[in-house]
Amino acid sequence: MATLRALKKLCQQSQLQVCSVHMSAARQEAVVISGRKLARQIREEARADVEQWVSTGNRRPHLSVVLVGDNAASHSYVLNKTRAAADVGISSETILKPSCISEDELMDLIYKLNTDHRVDGLLVQLPLPDHIDERRVCNAVSPGKDVDGFHVVNVGRMCLDQSTMLPATPWGVWEIIKRTGIPTLGKNVVVAGRSKNVGMPIAMLLHTDGRHERPGGDATVTISHRYTPKDQLRQHTRIADIVVAAAGIPNLITADMIKEGAAVIDVGINRVLDPVTGKDRLVGDVDFEGVRQKASFITPVPGGVGPMTVAMLMKNTIKAAHNLLTPAERIRMVAAS
Repeated sequence: MATLRALKKLCQQSQLQVCSVHMSAARQEAVVISGRKLARQIREEARADVEQWVSTGNRRPHLSVVLVGDNAASHSYVLNKTRAAADVGISSETILKPSCISEDELMDLIYKLNTDHRVDGLLVQLPLPDHIDERRVCNAVSPGKDVDGFHVVNVGRMCLDQSTMLPATPWGVWEIIKRTGIPTLGKNVVVAGRSKNVGMPIAMLLHTDGRHERPGGDATVTISHRYTPKDQLRQHTRIADIVVAAAGIPNLITADMIKEGAAVIDVGINRVLDPVTGKDRLVGDVDFEGVRQKASFITPVPGGVGPMTVAMLMKNTIKAAHNLLTPAERIRMVAAS
């Protein structure tokens, strides 16, 4: 009888151990963060903001997009932006210009849109043709209408932790991290990529002081770039709590470079040839299937950061409408709220 009880207890312990092993294995596979789901939440918030704005007697926010040339990807991105605008109640227009437009002609158009009181948000879709200076164009857009957050004034305010128009993709990454509950305070972060529109702003948002006007993540951030040796990058990523891949290099981040339980945000958008179908497909900078076995959180491509970029652009357009209020209109807004 005692022997039977002992055997029964041993079996129960074995079952618990097996169960524990299975649960441990299940925890090793990352939670796939749905950028589409988070973007829907943000667009719902934007829609409510727009309706509140209109209900207090203001005209509907308006976004103007300037699209130069025939870049297929740019046309697709702009279509997504104008569809999102319509979804949240923002009016929009796309101004098409040929790739042969001169820089001066484009600057004249931007000036007209800057001075048009009906235009709240303004963006010039990048990239531009080689004969046009992108930095000059970005700085020509009025800072208050600069929904891309690329004007030097907005970049400077962001670096000083001041409230401003944040670049949509870095802001989207920041919102993914915050809304998913991924801790940043005191954590090690690696940002792979140092572009002025994506990598650098992401690093700024993550490392700056959480107590300031524009709160940051209080993380310790390492930035890598094209001249960072792969073995050196691996040394940094292996101790990183968060890895943000924004280098534009397919499969740059592989499973052997990630520590167990790290959060991985994939900003890369790369078109590669699918050997099975023979067609182009979108991939990120991260080996998704390999890395998801070790990470705690991971974003997919497509369906991760991309939808968040568009959602944050809608938030910036609403902010731009507020920027254009006259003092008298601000008083009326406060009285009506």
